[in-house]
Amino acid sequence: MTDLIDELQWRGLIRQHTDLDALREVLNSGPVTFYCGFDPTAASLHHGHLVQLILMRHLQNAGHRPLALVGGATGLIGDPRMSGERTLQPKEVVTQWVENLRKQISQFLSFEGDNAAVMVNNLDWTQDISAIELLRDLGKHFRMGTMLSKDAVARRLSSKEGISYTEFSYQVLQANDFLQLYRQYGCVLETGGDDQWGNLVGGMDLIHKVEGADVHVMTTPLITKADGTKFGKSEGGAIWLSPELMTPYAFYQFWLNVDDADVVRFLKVFTFLPREEIESLAEQVESEPFRRAAQRALAREVTALVHGEDAVERVIAASQALWGSGDMRAIDAATLASATAHLPRGEVTLGESTIVDALVATGLERGRTAARRTVASGGAYLNNVKVEDEDAPLTSEDVLADGSILIRKGRRNLAVVRPVETA
Repeated sequence: MTDLIDELQWRGLIRQHTDLDALREVLNSGPVTFYCGFDPTAASLHHGHLVQLILMRHLQNAGHRPLALVGGATGLIGDPRMSGERTLQPKEVVTQWVENLRKQISQFLSFEGDNAAVMVNNLDWTQDISAIELLRDLGKHFRMGTMLSKDAVARRLSSKEGISYTEFSYQVLQANDFLQLYRQYGCVLETGGDDQWGNLVGGMDLIHKVEGADVHVMTTPLITKADGTKFGKSEGGAIWLSPELMTPYAFYQFWLNVDDADVVRFLKVFTFLPREEIESLAEQVESEPFRRAAQRALAREVTALVHGEDAVERVIAASQALWGSGDMRAIDAATLASATAHLPRGEVTLGESTIVDALVATGLERGRTAARRTVASGGAYLNNVKVEDEDAPLTSEDVLADGSILIRKGRRNLAVVRPVETA
């Protein structure tokens, strides 16, 4: 069996850590309890959190016990960003976001068996701490020089906006989380993203000072593309795990369009495919990149992990149907709407408009004469069915599940039209 630390390093899931040999010995000597925290600063987790969840699952699969912490308390404060003060959300909003995150996290971990995961909320032990207790029992263990040297704090202090005491105090609360989980569950390892290194070390130091015990911390790298740009930046922001914020179709398409320079690294980080299979896919990237086998495997695996096998099958069926090799009427409304969201659009009147009108309305043809030539040459399709009668009106029977009609010119030019009411 492959050593767990070696496996995590091969997959690129370890960036910074405490004594690696000591951590390896701890993990190999028997089950340990570890935790990772997720703050409800948005309504959904995103791709950065997915890295943490995958690491937690690797550790649980190896027999260790995960504690998934949702920060009902720290989410009310906000971890200091590199620039700009966070907007404090109303308590009821944070409460709803906590519930959202709990549901998402529960998909990735097992809550049964000898090493069943446990969901915890730091509001449970933070909300009753008085100001005196915070300052006297916790604050006395923190040194200002260390707190001020944290990257985010130092950068904010040198900026025009500065940093509030609210965000400055965040590191004390997170450190206390590790202490409380050490006391309640015997937790000896905290994991997190590399930007959390200072906060993780703060909790480790607090436990050493208060309990005289040695614990461990480990971070994952912040995922960037081969060209150095942030992951998801060119797509307009985070790659959300919520189907309401990013549809399964759009999610699948993101992974399917990953660059050759990134795909093997992403296969290691974001999937549980065995080493032999990833290495085989890596060879295909070199020998047959045009087949995009690695991208298809990545898209299928990550989409199934986040949205389930059924969603993957719907997405693949929609992709095939969109280009003429499947039944458009079998696609559900949400998947169809997402699959066609980027296409040119137009409007038609049922019972009056024809395929010629649709081609012109969507801009697939510049005029009616050109549209008629396209129909006559066999190059016009309605919901992937070739149209031979240019005068046949569009009817309600042509309307798909999402209320649209798919128009295609030739093999690659797609658009959609939507019916409008007659005056």
